Amino acid sequence: MSSIKDILVPDIGEFDAVEVIEVLVKSGDAVSVEDPLLTMESDKASMDVPSPFSGTVKTVKIKAGDKVSQNDLILTLVVKELETAVTETSAETENSEATAPETKDIVSTRKSESTSSGAVSKEPARRPPPIVMSVNQKSFLRAHASPSIRKFARELGVDLSQVHGSGRKERITKEDVQEFVKQALGGTASGTAAAGSGIPAMPEIDFSKFGPVEIKPLSRIQKKAAVNLHRGWLNLPIVTHHDEADITELEYFRKSLKDEAAKQGVKVTPLVFLLKACAVAIRKHPNFNSSLTADKENLVLKKYLHIGVAVDTPDGLVVPVIRDVEQKGLLELAKELGEVSEKARAKKLKTNDIQGGCFSISSLGGIGGTAFTPLVNAPEVAILGVTRSRMMPVWNGKEFLPRLMLPMDLTYDHRVIDGAQAARFMVDLCEILSDMRRMSL
Repeated sequence: MSSIKDILVPDIGEFDAVEVIEVLVKSGDAVSVEDPLLTMESDKASMDVPSPFSGTVKTVKIKAGDKVSQNDLILTLVVKELETAVTETSAETENSEATAPETKDIVSTRKSESTSSGAVSKEPARRPPPIVMSVNQKSFLRAHASPSIRKFARELGVDLSQVHGSGRKERITKEDVQEFVKQALGGTASGTAAAGSGIPAMPEIDFSKFGPVEIKPLSRIQKKAAVNLHRGWLNLPIVTHHDEADITELEYFRKSLKDEAAKQGVKVTPLVFLLKACAVAIRKHPNFNSSLTADKENLVLKKYLHIGVAVDTPDGLVVPVIRDVEQKGLLELAKELGEVSEKARAKKLKTNDIQGGCFSISSLGGIGGTAFTPLVNAPEVAILGVTRSRMMPVWNGKEFLPRLMLPMDLTYDHRVIDGAQAARFMVDLCEILSDMRRMSL
């Protein structure tokens, strides 16, 4: 006996009027439980809607380009009554597995023992401990993954909202879930207590109880940066070293290049000199151009030098990478810096433009400030922050002279770089910036 089931858009959180970018089935198609029916995409993410039943598609009620919300009718499905009962039972079982993975592992272990030996073994086989985490169902649903990956994640007790996707448009793959499980068992996954060293999560607060509020969604760049920065903060022991460089002569030289740079259509900023000076200093201190191996047993010393530069955009900070800095002149660097900055603000950066960095510079000189602590962009081991230069009286042994001083802040991974190395690096960098002739040494 068969029945007609209406398949509706499930709970998609706070999203409303989400665009359907692809309908994956048509009338007459046979579908199984968890088979994708359509793909929706918002400004935050895309997601597939899985079929809750097995059956045959009778009528499709939507098409690509339509806007849908929760409980909108997707299609009607001819379902056998027996299959309906089995599907509902399976769904209940699957939900219980997602919230209680330990029970699932115990049942699976006992089942394998009874089937392999015909009787319950006196000593159960040793298994790795299950991943125990609270799964936010709404966040799980919004994760960019196919139904089969969702099912795979539920079986392992993994919250997909905490898994970083490596597929197209950051889609989560099976390998991503497996890697997350591997890290969780080793105590390094971002969603486990080990990664946070037992730090409890912040409680959710309803701020509307205290007065009017407005909800402003984070941009995709801000959300991705938050994950990377939080991971770096938890895993890297960082120290920040502060110093000042006398850039009086550098500023005279920079202004003297104004006309020549204008002929080539470029603008020479102090950041261009910082790029070149950092390249010279890093050549003398190769540990600043390294990364720790995954097992933390070795350093990878890089024979190339690509430097990332933080760019302020309407959607948040992005860090495009200037490649082979040590091989380029000031005007060439100025041109490339201007191009990548414009691409960043126009949202036209490609994946290759933001990968492969060895060291980073974050400049707040155009805004202000006297000092700050930039966070290391792992797997890099150091980042240089600079704030606004200012004229100060400097004692030369006989008298005070007005000098243009540039505050600089070096944050570094203390596992790779110690305080003495950081201090020597900054001394050399300050000397290079105070006398640009040192760049040729």
